Amino acid sequence: MTYCVGLFLDEGLVMLADTRTNAGVDNISTYSKTYTWEQEGDRAIVLMTAGNLGVTQSVVNILEEGLPRDDDDGNGVETMFTVSTMYQAARLVGRAVRQVYKDDAEAMRAQDAPFSASFLLGGQFKDRTMRLFEIYSAGNFINATPDTPFLQIGEHKYGKPILDRALTFHETKIMDGVKLALLSMDSTVRSNLSVGFPLDLVIYRKDALKIGLKIRIEESDPYFQDLSRGWSNALRKAYQELPIPRWG
Repeated sequence: MTYCVGLFLDEGLVMLADTRTNAGVDNISTYSKTYTWEQEGDRAIVLMTAGNLGVTQSVVNILEEGLPRDDDDGNGVETMFTVSTMYQAARLVGRAVRQVYKDDAEAMRAQDAPFSASFLLGGQFKDRTMRLFEIYSAGNFINATPDTPFLQIGEHKYGKPILDRALTFHETKIMDGVKLALLSMDSTVRSNLSVGFPLDLVIYRKDALKIGLKIRIEESDPYFQDLSRGWSNALRKAYQELPIPRWG
């Protein structure tokens, strides 16, 4: 299992993923689930993955090699560098998912292996609006909106409450969004052993047409440790200061 979260803010995108994969308690590995395609001044695209590692890596390999063009003449291939909008990029990921399903689903069923895959796709093209999509294992997708300014895949339930309470599209500044994404991840790491360090963080500022920051955060990172400890202390203090029940 994994946890990935994408924040859709007026100032830009914040996307965060863990790197832990496991096939049982004695087979835990670290794999990056974050991929980027960037052509400065023209496009900046970020993809994060969750689910069966074999499936998601196959999807990414197909995206790198390209799919036959989905048009009447069928000449050439489509890649993240040939599509011209984020919507087309999301459709391309969906096509890649369906291709892997066509190739591998029957063999996976024979081995009792579930076909599970989900994706967060965010970014922007020149002269286009910034978008953030969640793509499902059927290849269909939804997009974030100002009313629903975050999307999650994987083990999302532990990290959702703080985003529901604190995140807004217009009011949350991008670095405050980073803080919220990290706190969301901290809650998940504490409550689920299948999600773990290191973390991959990507920041994209609207209309920049280049990725502003892409870093790996280790468990020993001083800022993350201070953030985690401070949040625990603040929660403990807040609950202690609330009035006790008047019954019982």
